[in-house]
Amino acid sequence: MPYLETVVNGHKIGYYDEGKGPVVVLLHGFGEDATVWAAQIKLLQQNYRVIAPHFPGTAQSELTENLSMETMAQAVQQLLAQPALDVFPKEKIILIGHSMGGYVTLAFAEKYQELLKSWGLFHSTAVADSAEKKQVREKGIAFIEKNGAAAFIESTVGNLFSTKTKKDNPQLIKDFLHSMNNFSDTSLVSYYRAMINRPDRTAVLKNTTVPVLLVLGKDDQAIPYDEALKLAYMANKTYFYTLQQSGHMGMLEEEEKTNGILQEFIRESLLVSPA
Repeated sequence: MPYLETVVNGHKIGYYDEGKGPVVVLLHGFGEDATVWAAQIKLLQQNYRVIAPHFPGTAQSELTENLSMETMAQAVQQLLAQPALDVFPKEKIILIGHSMGGYVTLAFAEKYQELLKSWGLFHSTAVADSAEKKQVREKGIAFIEKNGAAAFIESTVGNLFSTKTKKDNPQLIKDFLHSMNNFSDTSLVSYYRAMINRPDRTAVLKNTTVPVLLVLGKDDQAIPYDEALKLAYMANKTYFYTLQQSGHMGMLEEEEKTNGILQEFIRESLLVSPA
């Protein structure tokens, strides 16, 4: 995929922009970059224009001060309004975020609802961190500050995958780990702080007027299935799917099923909101 760059608010942002047609924007999660969606971009670009940015602090995108879900959502909005991309205000988008990217998607939907045809949470949640979860993240921050980003990622990456994937496809995990080598300690700590400080956004789900996609992994340790299942009943029109063989990385663990889910949701979204 050709890699592109532009400048948003004085900071360099990298992104991929493939295909033509209705615009689908894919947001990556913590410790990943936009290439985590490579298989989905390859497929979807046949019928849609797929844009996948690197968040500030990821890969070549420059880290900004006061990083939060709100400022990352604003960076996405401003990126798509750039003349080089020419998306806003001409058309609405379908926005789907993985993990931390889902938190950014919620912040975007809260502030820019009028710019969305539909949106989705892929292994993500609208619920704020519990006290216990915040404590876990604080321990992660302490580990990063002591041992560095690379050591932290290596020590935690296995937890992102299902038991089945770890048994049947360990090479997938090794390849993913190899791709997660472009983060500074400061970037990872900034993301963790932003996740700790994010508010509960279940009201965004309850109040949205557009279709919502919710994809859960049955063996997801980061977003427990039983807790995330409660979100399926909040929005007025939810497309809900379970990836039975996946942990937190369904786009890699169950690539074909993920591709089918995204294609179906995009088609349905365009029928509901063609403009």
